[in-house]
Amino acid sequence: MDTLFSSAHSCHVHHHKFPFLFLFLFFLFVLIETCSGFGTYGFDIHHRFSDPVKGMFGVDGLLPVKDSVPYFQVMAHRDRAIHGRRLATSTGGDSNNKKTPLAFYNGNETYLINSLGFLHYANVSVGTPSISFLVALDTGSNLFWLPCDCSSCVQSLGSPSGRVELNIYSPNKSSTSEKVPCNSTLCSQTQRNRCPSDQSNCPYQVVYLSNGTSTTGYLVQDSLHLVSDDSQSKAIDAKITFGCGQVQTGSFLTGGAPNGLFGLGMANISVPSTLAHNGYTSGSFSMCFGPDGIGRISFGDKGSTGQGETSFNQGQPSSSLYNISIAQTIIGGQAGDLVYSAIFDSGTSFTYLNDPAYTFIADTFNKLVNETRHSSTDLPFDYCYDMSANQTKPTIPTVNLVLSSGDYFNVTSPIILIQFENGSAVYCLGMIKSGDVNIIGQNFMDGYRIVFDRERMILGWKPSNCYDDKMETNTLAVSPNTAVPPATAVNPKATSTQIPAASPPGGSHSPLTKPFTYTLMMTLGLFFAIV
Repeated sequence: MDTLFSSAHSCHVHHHKFPFLFLFLFFLFVLIETCSGFGTYGFDIHHRFSDPVKGMFGVDGLLPVKDSVPYFQVMAHRDRAIHGRRLATSTGGDSNNKKTPLAFYNGNETYLINSLGFLHYANVSVGTPSISFLVALDTGSNLFWLPCDCSSCVQSLGSPSGRVELNIYSPNKSSTSEKVPCNSTLCSQTQRNRCPSDQSNCPYQVVYLSNGTSTTGYLVQDSLHLVSDDSQSKAIDAKITFGCGQVQTGSFLTGGAPNGLFGLGMANISVPSTLAHNGYTSGSFSMCFGPDGIGRISFGDKGSTGQGETSFNQGQPSSSLYNISIAQTIIGGQAGDLVYSAIFDSGTSFTYLNDPAYTFIADTFNKLVNETRHSSTDLPFDYCYDMSANQTKPTIPTVNLVLSSGDYFNVTSPIILIQFENGSAVYCLGMIKSGDVNIIGQNFMDGYRIVFDRERMILGWKPSNCYDDKMETNTLAVSPNTAVPPATAVNPKATSTQIPAASPPGGSHSPLTKPFTYTLMMTLGLFFAIV
């Protein structure tokens, strides 16, 4: 009798607990969906000499023809100017003459080297109402800044079709803008020392490698408008911190990033770091480069299964950059056990290596090719080969970099095809001798989606045509704690930065993390009520 009563009572109790169990499972499902709902968000990126950028700037027909000798001369000259003496060699270095004019194909237009601009641009939308800016992308610096209520900046650009007015950001004209005060945790102690009062605007200054080039202003917060990479094209207004650039100097006044600079470095102030801290994405992003000069940058992309990976080097002078170690180099099956480090820099056109890596790769490649070596000295590359009239695709040795992780990075396009005016053509090993730093440039990244995972501190890569990636990106759950013309001048690398070094504030302002916390509390409350 007691057993029967106990069983009946137990069934009765479990019967009443069933609705609570259902609610618990429901809220748990919502929690999982909320936690995993952080997707990837991004926008298209454009090469400096892509047709859209040339069209917006109004110089189509004046710049070098793609794949021509002047085109590659310009790109190599630009690389050396960007990286200064680090890429200068005894035979080819010309970084001390940054004003050297370059004459293009038509012969009647001459551009100074400081009018060639950054390598990649993206059209970003900021504020309420939104305003678009065609900003230069830079993995070598951290701060995102826009020309803002400026007394010294580029207001418009001239082109053969007339002057083009540039958008200028103004915090007072955006209803979602907030100035960062000096007593904010976003403002470092160094910045506070320059503040007249706690409520003053938090100042910043970034000084770049190019002589006399800098941006100065104060920090603001506003909405960066992003669209998800999935089929739903979900829009979010991400609150980010960036610089209101009131005074630009140096090459910024002659066209260097006249419409703003988008820093993609590892510091807390960079856009990828801010998006991750505020719970919009994970702390990683990816870039891919299409053959037509149009690519994609995706924030929150942690890569996908089967990708190659290697760790970033930390604790080195260049550890703020995306620096990796190469353990072995294999050319056409012939291995060289050379250990060296290199920076993966999407903002550099070609690959630059110093000795002994440069000589090993070049000499081995040269021994394995069948074509006759080209004798012209007009080309920026040392190892070029004549192609016959009927030859469309040469047979070339494979180039494999074995990273410190043991994973292979197969360079899908180690050569560059160059067309001459007379119709003949050559192919060249797309590598230039460096006087100092090793840089894996964009030409060696072609054919891959490159993932910069700053949470795991790894570089990832996987073959990609840059157009079918949107549904393949990995958007692992994120911890809640955790239009206008292009710029046209030298990309100056930041050498000193006076911006907040402090970590973002402990409390997240993300509209996404609040539902996560609320749902978690509700779920745990229901769970303990049931048990």
